[in-house]
Amino acid sequence: MNKKLIDDYKKFLDNGKTERECVVQIAKMAEEIGYKDINSVESLKPGDKVYIKKMDKAIALFNIGTENIENGMNILGAHIDSPRLDAKQKPLYENDNIVYMNTHYYGGIKKYQWTTIPLAIHGIVCKKDGTKINIVIGEDENDPVFCISDILPHLAQSQMQNKASEFITGEDLDLIFGSKVPEKEEKSKKKEKNSAKKIILELLKDKYKIEEDDFLSSELEIVPAGKARDLGLDRSFILAYGQDDRSCAFTSVAALLENQAEKRTCCCLCVDKEEIGSVGATGMASNLFENMVAEVISRCQNYSELVLRRCLANSYMLSSDVNAAYDPMNANLFDKENSSVLGGGVAFQKFTGSRGKSGASDANPEFIAKLRNQMDNANVVYQMAELGKVDQGGGGTIAYHAAKYGMNVIDAGVAVLSMHAPWEITSKEDICQIYECYKAFLKIDN
Repeated sequence: MNKKLIDDYKKFLDNGKTERECVVQIAKMAEEIGYKDINSVESLKPGDKVYIKKMDKAIALFNIGTENIENGMNILGAHIDSPRLDAKQKPLYENDNIVYMNTHYYGGIKKYQWTTIPLAIHGIVCKKDGTKINIVIGEDENDPVFCISDILPHLAQSQMQNKASEFITGEDLDLIFGSKVPEKEEKSKKKEKNSAKKIILELLKDKYKIEEDDFLSSELEIVPAGKARDLGLDRSFILAYGQDDRSCAFTSVAALLENQAEKRTCCCLCVDKEEIGSVGATGMASNLFENMVAEVISRCQNYSELVLRRCLANSYMLSSDVNAAYDPMNANLFDKENSSVLGGGVAFQKFTGSRGKSGASDANPEFIAKLRNQMDNANVVYQMAELGKVDQGGGGTIAYHAAKYGMNVIDAGVAVLSMHAPWEITSKEDICQIYECYKAFLKIDN
């Protein structure tokens, strides 16, 4: 087992609980081995290494090969966003001496899983004068943490009659942010309105220089507090937040940084917003990637729209994303023979989507055969898998957004148990195998 890889991976998870934090880490890792910001480069030649950032929430690394980029690239494409809670733009309110932070959940979560666990706040507050204030509260052992309360069992008779999706509503996912000891009512004195909230606002102003109106231009993400941990007496698993999809993002980046492009240009793309449909300027459904590739082409040769289209259509891509691990405790949800198991190596998914392959990118068998040959030659352990039984549900990745360019693409990642829960489970062996898979893929030639 590659102990350094596992240790580095856990550190990446600890320091990258938001997209912005991931981009900072990836850019730093790349710069340490000679990658340059493309804005500092006027031309590119074989062997050059550059990165492109978008709004500090998406990043692509390019390692230029000797072959004309028009002939295509080998691309590892992952996403760095994960399910979480986001603070609303007017988040703070007081209710009977307790101050709450109002949130809006992001991505597919089981809302009840987010109650009564320690939570941290990560993000950025942008002030009108252009100042950016980075916020991390709840990760240092001396920090306070935050929490969403739940009803005690003694009074939960009505709640327990509800469906799991109704145990707690989205509007009730509000953090306990602070409080004030209730004062005795005095007839001669009028109780000060919002006194607990005022105390909290004073603390924010004193410690972080944040006024209440500054929340209007903030991006605060609420995530589980705490570090990635070894799971199991034999330490064979990793328990951590955000392993969908940072397990694949980290190993994709690590594989590219280990690689030296030969003929084909190699690329690692880490995008945002996959958990909500790849929307927005930093999501794969936008023109984000083709704009990045256009910038690279313009520095390699005379740019034309046709060269860009040919480059994308001739490329190979692994959609570096996770798959649902077979769960023995819920075996009825899976077709066991077509499921990925923890410790079973790389999980290739020919198609994702839901039910009748809705929203899927169905990989071509010729491409799969090429991958099988490459993996076997590199002694990579892999498995072919689907996400649960046919009519049970399903899910999507960025694969079909890449396929629209005409390139060959297939999903390749690790199996995850308790996917989309605040704490997810992966196998250390799978992390090591996917790293080797990504390295082998980058060596594929035409």
